[in-house]
Amino acid sequence: VFPEGSKIDLTPSHLSICISSLQDVKLFNSNLQVIDEAFEYLVSKSQKGEKGQYFTPRHVIDMCVKMLNPKRGEYMIDSAAGSCGFPVHTIFQMTGHLFTNQEISEEEKDDVLKVFGIDFDEKVVRVARCLNLIAGDGETNVLHLNTLDYERWNQRTSNEDWLDTYGAGWNRLKRKRSNGESNKEFGFDILMANPPFAGDIKESRIISKFELGKKANGKWQSKVGRDILFIERNLDFLKPGGRMAIVLPQGRFNNTTDKHIRNFISEKARILAVVGLHVNTFKPHTGTKTSVLFVQKWDDELCPKVDDYPIFFGVSEKAGKNNSGDYVFVKNGNGNLKLDQFGHFIVNHDLHNHEGELNSEIAEIFKEFALDNNLSFWVNE
Repeated sequence: VFPEGSKIDLTPSHLSICISSLQDVKLFNSNLQVIDEAFEYLVSKSQKGEKGQYFTPRHVIDMCVKMLNPKRGEYMIDSAAGSCGFPVHTIFQMTGHLFTNQEISEEEKDDVLKVFGIDFDEKVVRVARCLNLIAGDGETNVLHLNTLDYERWNQRTSNEDWLDTYGAGWNRLKRKRSNGESNKEFGFDILMANPPFAGDIKESRIISKFELGKKANGKWQSKVGRDILFIERNLDFLKPGGRMAIVLPQGRFNNTTDKHIRNFISEKARILAVVGLHVNTFKPHTGTKTSVLFVQKWDDELCPKVDDYPIFFGVSEKAGKNNSGDYVFVKNGNGNLKLDQFGHFIVNHDLHNHEGELNSEIAEIFKEFALDNNLSFWVNE
């Protein structure tokens, strides 16, 4: 995680002060909200905000994981990983438990090494790798790469310093390439991501690699929204029958000028669900209205192409946060904050039932929808 030759420059007296402050803090099996808050502190707001990089609240991540139902043996990636919430919670789902300070079994390690994260910001990646080590995943597949600029990956991955840090994860990622040496298409079962919204891609070299970079007349656009290119890029990461959850600004779902994007998605994949998130969800960092899109790539066996099919729609009415962006927690009959089985506060939201602590909500209702409509990743358990 840290550069070669890094050392702690604290004097013994200062180090003892730090240790006395930290010795009573429990990080293993802890509420990972503390990881998020550390991430927010360590990666400056200006650094993230200029490209719309905001970490995804844990209850939104859990909804996505519960709805896409990842299983042991499946490969998962987050193409805009940030603090790696999606990969970490995917591991929780696969192993059936939170991280502990015990060495993970060989079977679980095999599952963990099938989960990947990519981010273009080196500082973000280093912080995420460090926090993931604290959280307990040990060896990590979090890589410093620009997801959209995949043509230049080979330049990055040929650098010896880069390979010293990321080589093991890169070797595992290469094995998922669909076409030999090409970094364009991969064979992942699952992708979950909250790509950056802010800013446009203006480099013609990058735009020219994407179908969504074209105008209606077939000519290339001079600039394209970053999240638009992420939609196409993310679909390239999925194998046929693979499934995706992606957080997008609300306009992509209802702007008339974005109709070609919706057509592109429906040509490539079955739209499984759209869940509208509350406007407070990403506060205090941004008040942008967002929704989560769930799709499954067309496949003759897992997801046969049809012209007409039902789509699940859900709207969150409880954000789990107030207008100021502070979390709202569930209280018990005595007016005290209620704790779950792990001793964590329970965020008051309607995206999933928090292992029965909340009323059956969006994720659980989607499961019923998925079973009724024979969606492969639920029926074939």
